[in-house]
Amino acid sequence: MQQKVEEANELLTATVLDVSAGGGAVTIKINGQGEFLDLKLDPEFAKEDAEILQETLLEAIKDAHAKAKALNEEKMSEATAGMQMPGLM
Repeated sequence: MQQKVEEANELLTATVLDVSAGGGAVTIKINGQGEFLDLKLDPEFAKEDAEILQETLLEAIKDAHAKAKALNEEKMSEATAGMQMPGLM
């Protein structure tokens, strides 16, 4: 099982999720371990009101985290045959 967990960790580190919000105005890259890799803002969107910018960024960050967490839980569940492992993400 330990080998399967290590393989799942390697896969999660290598898996990059692209998440966008605001119709593509904000794009985030995050891996399956929950590490944020990149953040891009559309230059036109950056001219928006600060409150709209903050809300959209927060939405993108929350969505990226949720997707990475779901992927992590799925792969770890497969690797551990459904056993709960405390402390993973």
